[in-house]
Amino acid sequence: MLRENVESNFFQGLQGSAKVHYLRISVTDRCNERCVYCFPQDLGFLSKKENILSFEEIYWTIFYGALRHGFKDFRITGGEPLVRKGTVSFIWQLTKISGVRSVRLSTNGTLLGLYARKLKEANIAGVNVSLDCLNPALYKKITGGEIAPVLEGIEECQKVGIESVKINTVLLRGINEEEFLPLIEWASEKNLVIRFIELMPISYTGKISKENFLSVAELKKRLEKQDDLEPLDYKLGQGPAKYFWMKKRNAIVGFIGAISDFHFCDNCNKMRLTSDGFIRPCLGNHLEIDIKPFLRPSVDPLKIYKAFELALQRKPPEHSFRENYNPGRVMTSIGG
Repeated sequence: MLRENVESNFFQGLQGSAKVHYLRISVTDRCNERCVYCFPQDLGFLSKKENILSFEEIYWTIFYGALRHGFKDFRITGGEPLVRKGTVSFIWQLTKISGVRSVRLSTNGTLLGLYARKLKEANIAGVNVSLDCLNPALYKKITGGEIAPVLEGIEECQKVGIESVKINTVLLRGINEEEFLPLIEWASEKNLVIRFIELMPISYTGKISKENFLSVAELKKRLEKQDDLEPLDYKLGQGPAKYFWMKKRNAIVGFIGAISDFHFCDNCNKMRLTSDGFIRPCLGNHLEIDIKPFLRPSVDPLKIYKAFELALQRKPPEHSFRENYNPGRVMTSIGG
């Protein structure tokens, strides 16, 4: 029922104890799909290859910056992280670091069939898969890709025994509304948790309108007409989702409402590291701190440490999505 080891005396005694302990690490801004809400047609946003952090640079950023400030949980994102050669090996390396509690992956699922077993061997704690519908034609319309490899990849993750596999579905009014119940029922049959995510102004237009925005509150009301929703009294993972058990369908559904939930930021525990080397304290805020000067031409441990300290100090109490936010970057450039 759904219900390496690295040791160092560096900065000894300076370990952080902040509530922010979760770092989302983008390893690439490239993707093999073209989702309508995420990846713009104009590819001018893509970083030059020389600006993308090497895995070694990411490693030292985590070691000297994140871990020294109490970060324990990490998520590898993109773009599509599995399109970058060496991502799985890096995950294996990351899970071996003393002080790392968990490493998870966010993916579109298209390459999971190839890498699921290796991810399991790398001690991945969980995989989140983007899936906005089950209809193959609609899937192609939304993503530009084919759904079959995604479904096969999800099945392979379960087959090899990856502990946590969750489905992420973006709410797109007028596009995938008829898919929500079929997705919930499919997820229940597969023993998968599904989360519904509000559209955010981090897209190729940066615009949210009555025509494309559907709140999680509205969806929850719709589902309550179909089933009984009982709040779960425990968390599933490190993110902001609020989870409910749909009794009749024996399904666990989560809701992530960055726009409509005015308490969304109250317990924020995360920051981001972009693939081109910027610490971003908040997804919905333009503040970024460039750490490349502290990695090139050589690693400066103290400055990396202080960059994270500054990012934590300047982390805003809430995002700016409700203030006519005009994103400086698209989502795939920041990291999903």
